[in-house]
Amino acid sequence: MSNPQAETTPTATDTVVYTVKDGVAWVSFNRPAKRNAMNPALNRRMMEVLDELEFRDDVGLLVLRGEGTAWSAGMDLKEYFRDVESQGLGGVRKAQRESYGWWRRLRWYQKTTIAMVHGWCFGGGYGPLFACDLAFCADEAQFGLSEINWGILPGGGATKVATTLMPMRTAMYHALMGENLDGQAAARAGLVNESLPLDRLEARVTEVAHKLLQKNWTTLKATKDAVRRVMEMTYDSAEDYLVRAQEAANSFDGEGRKEGIRQFIDEKSYKPGLGHYDKSKKV
Repeated sequence: MSNPQAETTPTATDTVVYTVKDGVAWVSFNRPAKRNAMNPALNRRMMEVLDELEFRDDVGLLVLRGEGTAWSAGMDLKEYFRDVESQGLGGVRKAQRESYGWWRRLRWYQKTTIAMVHGWCFGGGYGPLFACDLAFCADEAQFGLSEINWGILPGGGATKVATTLMPMRTAMYHALMGENLDGQAAARAGLVNESLPLDRLEARVTEVAHKLLQKNWTTLKATKDAVRRVMEMTYDSAEDYLVRAQEAANSFDGEGRKEGIRQFIDEKSYKPGLGHYDKSKKV
C-alpha cells in the first residue's frame, strides 16, 4: 500500500509505522514478510503507538492498515503460539494480555478509528478489525477463520466477532468450513462497511475520514461508545443508558451542542439531516 505524504517525520519501528497528515494518523502493521502476522513485539508496540497518538492535538482520527500485500494474517503461529507456549502458562497469559489489551484499548479509543483492509485478514486479525469503528476493504481482500483447518477453534475473540457482525448461519458456516470470503462477500456478510477496487480504497477511506473530522469530537466519541454498549443491552436498559450518556456529553461539551442548535434554529445555516454544523463558529 502507498503511504500518504506525511507532514511530520514518520515514527518507525520494526513492527509498526505511522504518519500523521491533515488530522489523520495512518498506522500500519509493518511485518510485510510475515503478512503482518501479529507477534508479541508488534502487540507491545501497538499499545505504545495508541498511547502516543490518543491525545495528540493534531490527530483527530486513526486509520489502521498493513504494509505490503496483507492487512494481517492473524497471530504469528511460531512466535505467538509455539514460542510463547514453550514458556508455560505464564508466558501464554502475558502474550494474551498484550494482544487482547490493545484490541480492547482500540475498541474504546478516544478518536474515531477506521480499518483499511487489503490482502489477508485472518483469525486474530478479526480482533482489531472489530475494534475499529468503521471498516473498508479492497475487493481482492481475503477474510478467513482458518483455525478449523489446523486443529483449534477461532479464539482470541474471533468467534465473538463473527457472531456479532454476521447472521448466525453465516458465522457458523464461516467458522466450520474454513473457507475464505473475498471483499465483496465480506461486505455482504457485515464484516466491513464497504468493499471497493483496490485503487479506490485509500481515496474512499480518506474521504470518510475528512468528513468525520468535521464533526464534533465529543459527540463522535459518545456515539461510538453508545453503539457498542447498547448492542448488548435490552431496549429499556439502552434507553436509560443513552439518556445518561447524552447528559454527560452535554455537561462536557454543552457549548458545542448549543452552537449546533443555534446555527440550525437561528441562522438556518445547515440542516442536521443533510450536513453538520460549522465547528469554527463561536457564539
